[in-house]
Amino acid sequence: MLPGMPAPLRKLVVVLVLLALYVAGGAYSSLLGGGPDEVALFWPAAGVGLAAVLRFGWRISWIVPVGTLLVHLLFDPVPRVFIVWSMASNLAGVLAGAWVVKRQPMDDLLTVRFGLHALAGAVVMSTVGAAIGSAGMLQAGMIGAAQWPGSAARWLLGDLLGATSIAPALMLLLPGRSGQRRRFPASDYAPESERLVWNIALMASYLLMAWGGSLGGNYAMGLVALPLGVMVWSAVRMPPTHTAVAGALTMLLIAGLAGFGIAGYPRARAPLDSVYLLVFLIQVAALPLMLAFAMHQQRVSANVLRHRASVDPLTGLENRNAFEEAVKPEVAAGPPLPMALAYVDLDHLKLINDTASHVAGDELIRGVAGVIAAHMHPDEHLARTGGDEFALLLRNCAPMVAEDRMRALLRAIEGYRCGWDGQMLGTTASAGVVTFMPGQADYAQLLSQADAACFTAKEQGGNRVCLASLAAGELLDRTAAMRWVLRIREALEKHALELHCQSIVPLQPGVLTGRHFEVLLRLRDPRSGERLDPGQFMPAAERFRLGTRIDREVVSRTLEWLEQRPEAAATVDTCAINLSGEAVIDEGFIGWLAERLRRSSFPASRLCFELTETSAVRDLARARRFINQLRELGCRFALDDFGTGFCSFNYLRSLDVDYFKIDGSFVRDMHASPMAEAVVRSINEIAHVLEKKSIAEHTETETERRALQALGVDFAQGYAFDHPRPIDEYFADPPGGRP
Repeated sequence: MLPGMPAPLRKLVVVLVLLALYVAGGAYSSLLGGGPDEVALFWPAAGVGLAAVLRFGWRISWIVPVGTLLVHLLFDPVPRVFIVWSMASNLAGVLAGAWVVKRQPMDDLLTVRFGLHALAGAVVMSTVGAAIGSAGMLQAGMIGAAQWPGSAARWLLGDLLGATSIAPALMLLLPGRSGQRRRFPASDYAPESERLVWNIALMASYLLMAWGGSLGGNYAMGLVALPLGVMVWSAVRMPPTHTAVAGALTMLLIAGLAGFGIAGYPRARAPLDSVYLLVFLIQVAALPLMLAFAMHQQRVSANVLRHRASVDPLTGLENRNAFEEAVKPEVAAGPPLPMALAYVDLDHLKLINDTASHVAGDELIRGVAGVIAAHMHPDEHLARTGGDEFALLLRNCAPMVAEDRMRALLRAIEGYRCGWDGQMLGTTASAGVVTFMPGQADYAQLLSQADAACFTAKEQGGNRVCLASLAAGELLDRTAAMRWVLRIREALEKHALELHCQSIVPLQPGVLTGRHFEVLLRLRDPRSGERLDPGQFMPAAERFRLGTRIDREVVSRTLEWLEQRPEAAATVDTCAINLSGEAVIDEGFIGWLAERLRRSSFPASRLCFELTETSAVRDLARARRFINQLRELGCRFALDDFGTGFCSFNYLRSLDVDYFKIDGSFVRDMHASPMAEAVVRSINEIAHVLEKKSIAEHTETETERRALQALGVDFAQGYAFDHPRPIDEYFADPPGGRP
């Protein structure tokens, strides 16, 4: 309001406008009165005074007595002694009413609760003003004692009508209450065309009300239903300001018709007639406003829910659903310019959560979100789609441009530092990007490609960008991997993974007497019923970090099976369980496994955990720590697929394992390749030098068994002895292996 005007001058203008409105309201009321000894039917100035004090505070209350004085001097002559009473009654009423209203917070005027509270304040204002004013009329000799009750009632209701009809409109129109003018989506309110029709309907209702009254009849006041209906329409479909202004105009018009007795409306002279009319008009003014406030609250609640459903509460960014809703149409039929969909995943956030706290991790995520947002163009989309994951839609980005932008973004993330409890926290990120033209692929395909590319970037060490392609072969491979992930997750949730067992048989006499077996995993296809080997689904599981979830499932179910069958468990010498490469570096898994073993009735000394040679050598320090922690509980270890990486011979002494499992590819080629036989012999001899036992994998024929036995290999495993069988079936046979 009044933009560009200095603040002091702006305040002066506002005060003068309010004073002018107060005087104008008083002048209008004086025209409605029947004479100097008669109380005005309607006192709009009461609403002006109350709104001014509520809006600008107690210091502006001086306009009430000054305005009242000007009204009496210029428009409504009364006995001089009564002027003081009139000034006092109006001022005291406004102050009392404002005090009642201000007892409650005024943080949102557009609620039913505040409306009712303001109505209570208006009642107090009117009561105080009527009591003092009517007493002044009595003391000034303007009315007799018999007339006092009627005059007091008319004064009270006239002030109340002024407060209920004028004050709400002014409160909403006066400057500075930005907190009350919430911005809603355009769809929340009627369109411009409907608003135009509404304005025409409001004017038409006034004309019809005046014209209908001029035709005569005892019930002309019933035509007030016409503007009332239009106000109800505005309460439901328009902003509350429309209803408040329409209410003020309607009351001014009806009071004028009834006060002047024009257009066929009889003048309300009798006290009882005035009371009936004023009570009716107060309801006509208040009810549409209350409905408007209720509709406003409903819109606020709907927008809060809409905001929660579309905005991430931690970062304030779009969430996954909002991002999908915004991006899908552009992916399908946007401008014919190259675009890119990127997926960003923070590296090692779990480490910050575990060492600093989850609150610190959240603060870091919030800061990184700000870094990413700063690198986005105004017309692009950014969302937080998961705990530490973000999705971005970049415009006008050819592959090289998209890759360069993402590299710059990752450098910015790497350089960002978040202060927390005296520490400077930071992280890196991995990103997957797929570029496309609108209409080239659907949203789900693009997101899965970007997601898979991001995982590839993390597999390669993180803090890098991987550019995906929509080429048919790559798309098929990634889509297949994602489908495997969905099937694996479903199987984990439904505990649908099956445990099978295969014997590990001694090749030398007198080695052991109990069962020695490996627990193997099978996934039953819910559609075909086919049992799927780990080689078909474990690569996808490890690629998408499901390895430790599968490890937990296998360990838990194996221990539960043995704990529930102590007689079968008593026949076990060694139960071997494979662990994924993730298990070695996941501190949470190590803690969980140690706790689970401590609670188990099955001895940890009979468990042998198998780690692949490559996973152990990849992070030797963690592998050594992992083995040592579980060895303290009595567990044994085997190095699986041994021989596939000869560089690992340098690390053998630092890995305290019990078995070397010779990779099956060497065992299968022994009969045709002297080199393969030499490798098997060398591994077996190294194992014995280090006082370990050797196990030959994939022993499939009797010839291979005899050759291994001749080389001095301690154990063998494969189809030459038995096939993997469900655990119940395996334990149904008596223990014992082939010597």
